Amino acid sequence: MAILEGVPLLEVTDEAQRLAVTIVQEGLLPETAYPDALHIATATVHQVEYLLTWNCTHIANAEMLPRIALICDRFGLALPYICTPEELLGDPQ
Repeated sequence: MAILEGVPLLEVTDEAQRLAVTIVQEGLLPETAYPDALHIATATVHQVEYLLTWNCTHIANAEMLPRIALICDRFGLALPYICTPEELLGDPQ
């Protein structure tokens, strides 16, 4: 965890909570995945450029991301580029 020293933590704001609730209420993620919706929403509200995750079920899911981006747009926000670390770094060969 020493590698994360100095990396700022993002505040979970009321706006992020509202966005996460909307993502779940519109059926894009199940209620049990609210923490994943909140992860996306918090990164979006704080205008994070990239959100890296290994969670391809609920977060880095190419099928759902365009619909989540539309919800973010309704909030006047741009969805970060969401991908796995492997996708960001490319093929090491």
